[in-house]
Amino acid sequence: MGLIVSQIRTTLDESRDNAIGKALSLLCVGRSEVKNAALYKTSVDARREVCFVNSVYVELKSAALEKKLALRRDNVKLYRREELSVEYGTDELRGDIFIAGFGPAGMFCALTLCEFGYKPVVLERGAPMEQRIRDVESYWGGGALNISSNVQFGEGGAGTFSDGKLTTRIGDPLCARVLDRLVRFGAPEEILLKAKPHIGTDRLRDVVTNLRNEVIRLGGEVRFLSPLEDIGVQNGRVCSVTVNGGELPCGALVAAIGHSAHDTFEMLLKRGITLLPKPFSVGARIEHLQEDIDRALYGKYAGHPALPPAEYQLSYHDKNNRGVYTFCMCPGGYVVASESGNGTIVTNGMSRFARDGVNANSAVLVSAAPEDFGQQPLAGVEFIHRLEQRAYEMTRGTGKAPAMLTREFVGSGGGLSIGKVTPTYPRGVESANLRELFPDYVSEPLAEGLEYFNRRIRDFSDSDSVLTAIETRSSSPVRIPRGENGAAMPADNLYPCGEGAGYAGGIMSAAVDGIKTAIKIMERYKKI
Repeated sequence: MGLIVSQIRTTLDESRDNAIGKALSLLCVGRSEVKNAALYKTSVDARREVCFVNSVYVELKSAALEKKLALRRDNVKLYRREELSVEYGTDELRGDIFIAGFGPAGMFCALTLCEFGYKPVVLERGAPMEQRIRDVESYWGGGALNISSNVQFGEGGAGTFSDGKLTTRIGDPLCARVLDRLVRFGAPEEILLKAKPHIGTDRLRDVVTNLRNEVIRLGGEVRFLSPLEDIGVQNGRVCSVTVNGGELPCGALVAAIGHSAHDTFEMLLKRGITLLPKPFSVGARIEHLQEDIDRALYGKYAGHPALPPAEYQLSYHDKNNRGVYTFCMCPGGYVVASESGNGTIVTNGMSRFARDGVNANSAVLVSAAPEDFGQQPLAGVEFIHRLEQRAYEMTRGTGKAPAMLTREFVGSGGGLSIGKVTPTYPRGVESANLRELFPDYVSEPLAEGLEYFNRRIRDFSDSDSVLTAIETRSSSPVRIPRGENGAAMPADNLYPCGEGAGYAGGIMSAAVDGIKTAIKIMERYKKI
């Protein structure tokens, strides 16, 4: 048991350990009554006088006193960390457990199964980390795109080339398990304390490789360059999987395929698996100087050595209640080329653990729904492809990304004149009128939202900020419905999982969904 004491403020120049003493004073307990006390979470509050807001874990020698204190104050809560336990099922597996995809959902599904004595086989369409890094960097340097090994496909999933952000709103107790495992495999321990933790693309790569090695050590198997090409469905179950032309008997299949596996969505639909179109968002990446964001959010405290690079999260709804919001903000980061198919342009954001790049970037997105692009299962996929191909055509097939000054987009102007913000898209940018890229129901709310954000953060839509298009891969355009047992329809041993299946929205939530999917499998099937 224990207590979490929240809303403990410390100044920028104050030792963070002082938060522990302040928490004990608030509880009116002496050190002799304390069994253990430690900083639990910390975040920056820049709303008024910039400071840190902390939560402190306090374990008292008396459980009765803990319960009594938790009733006295709103900012004191009982806390118990629960260990994962499973009641094993009795069904026989008629083949291996296959996990298609080795992104966060697939990784944590495989790891959890292995930790409990199962031996899954991971099918990853992309390359292992070492080769994947070479392939991506070659493409960014002007080389050819490897459609099997790129920012979207390969070990670690799309999150490998990102900020490694671990923020989530799901509030699930399993988040603690994910963080614990990430630290065990090499993530910095500070992710356990930060309210908005991140690993950074540079550190995340080693974490992913170490996790893969643990899966193998525990008896699992990871096969790279092994796409799930087809499935055989008989009598309401997946009886086989086809990989690199070979057919293998299947006991259970986890579809942790990621949001960009559009060809796999098509295959599943052809095999009778139910898919539904779902809302998602499209937009562009906006870049500012990080020092401008720091000054806008921290004011006179900008540059203080105790402060991290400033980050923001903004949202707006237009008169039709269409949402416009910032997503995946990367302080000190880079806009990266994220295509997974030829003849397209796709952007994303990435930063290292140090977040020491000159620019800040974020996606600025507008929500789109099946009412906009069509009610067919793959209508969203087709909509994405059209936009990505159009972005490619806007720069005459050079491979450069279309870009525009933000103030020109808001003002219905056109063109890009580089000022103090130098775009970081690695294959270069070219001036284009982005209003010609988007349909009106995207461009108009986007312009309104940018104007509104300019009132929230000084010079957000000015100060030479640049929009680089197009951002289309923030979430999956489909959902694969699943029942109470976690399985899809009509194949009751196919387990849709993670972001690609429409059940997560980032590294943390996808990892948690992977663990929950593993639990569903273990509760049904006994170990081989």
